[in-house]
Amino acid sequence: MAEILRQDQALEAACRLLDAGELVAIPTETVYGLAADATNGEAVARIFEAKGRPRFNPLIAHVADRQMAEGIAVFPPLAARLAEAFWPGPLTLVLPHRQGSGIHPLVTAGLDTIALRYPRGFGRDVIARLGRPLAAPSANISGRVSGTTAEAVNAALGNRIPLIVDGGPTPVGLESTILKVTDEGLTLLRPGGIAAEEIEGVVQVPLSRGAKGIEAPGMLASHYAPHARMRLNVAEVMPGEALLAFGPARAKGAETAAEVMNLSPSGDLREAAANLFSHLSRLDAGGAVTIAVEPVPLTGLGEAINDRLMRAAAPRDSQDEEH
Repeated sequence: MAEILRQDQALEAACRLLDAGELVAIPTETVYGLAADATNGEAVARIFEAKGRPRFNPLIAHVADRQMAEGIAVFPPLAARLAEAFWPGPLTLVLPHRQGSGIHPLVTAGLDTIALRYPRGFGRDVIARLGRPLAAPSANISGRVSGTTAEAVNAALGNRIPLIVDGGPTPVGLESTILKVTDEGLTLLRPGGIAAEEIEGVVQVPLSRGAKGIEAPGMLASHYAPHARMRLNVAEVMPGEALLAFGPARAKGAETAAEVMNLSPSGDLREAAANLFSHLSRLDAGGAVTIAVEPVPLTGLGEAINDRLMRAAAPRDSQDEEH
């Protein structure tokens, strides 16, 4: 079983394991990540093995600063503006991969682009101490609900990895927003912890949507899924269903639900984002066959919440589940 150490006691142990090619689950501001040295092919392969993740799906390389990032990718002017505004933070940029960066090809899944993020907190500290970027998808079983606490990570992966760093509940609770940046503009590949409207307001460039194929993590149809089936945007709860609620007003029949978890009783989207995965996991653990989900607005962070809910509710094919 994994050792669990508080983040204020874990830096040296985490670096020692990562340097040896082992996996470490680390807290970030978004969700917990399953980290490995991004320059070590055997270490990266262990991520796929631990998660059961399809190898055609790329990983995000996490960096400690802009200098490390610019040694890995080419930054068009627009990418530099985005990094200045939102790094460190929950924004991933998909950029042209710089030749000779040292990143192992398993990280990029054979693409000529690379996904980069500069996290806050312990993630940044461990990368800076290690001196190499980390590949770090969410610390969960492929296709299942992302872990936002050390306890959730331990339940999913504790028998597969040597160390979990406990940084408490993650403050954002959703994965990073992913943008592909080219000279022509910006494409939103995955909504996430920074709302599209906030990005557009800062850089004054509209985001396009509609990526071609799998260009970044989190783009498969079935994703973030609990074991229970899900019904979205319900106006009525069927007897015995679990209910994932939102806001102060309840759907008809809510009193018949087997269990109720409210993403945000006040209707606050930031609170809802932070609670999404932990509440889904709690309802799923209750054993209900179906989870009914009340409507969540599509504005702001609601776009990312609805994206995760739609993928969690999508028809499932074992070949399509990843994280």
